[in-house]
Amino acid sequence: MASARPAQGSFLFFNQRLVEWALVVLLIGALVVAFLHQARVIQRQAEFAGIRTTLGALRTALVMQHLQAQMPGQSQSVAMMQRNPFDLLERRPVNYRGVIQAKSLSLLPSGGWVFEPACGCVGYLPLDGAEFDSASGDAVAWFVVNTSVLPYQLTAKEPYVWQGQVLD
Repeated sequence: MASARPAQGSFLFFNQRLVEWALVVLLIGALVVAFLHQARVIQRQAEFAGIRTTLGALRTALVMQHLQAQMPGQSQSVAMMQRNPFDLLERRPVNYRGVIQAKSLSLLPSGGWVFEPACGCVGYLPLDGAEFDSASGDAVAWFVVNTSVLPYQLTAKEPYVWQGQVLD
């Protein structure tokens, strides 16, 4: 009987340690899940900021091109109407995918900018379409270079919403 008592005590000790380790593992798992969720939220916010920054750079480049054309001896080029606005930038965005036709957009990886020369549109294909909404259900945010006004304007083809915020 004396040998049975230490075995029972060690069994309780083993169970207590097992419960403690299980709680530690659960706590670490919960922290990892919370961290991954927050990282995803921050990634989406960073992508939204990148989109707005690129749109701002393109709009500024269009205004600068117009101001340069206003200088003596310069003229507003008709060729600019068909020109890729990314060519006006000093440096293209890292995620610029090039000039494409709209029908071949599905072949490109998400998270990048494109220029579609047929409509004179700049497009962005989001990394995660779950947070992107468009009136037509299109997965791409299209922005048209409006050449009917000076300076040229870059306007959204339709209303876009990104994580509850309007993307214009």
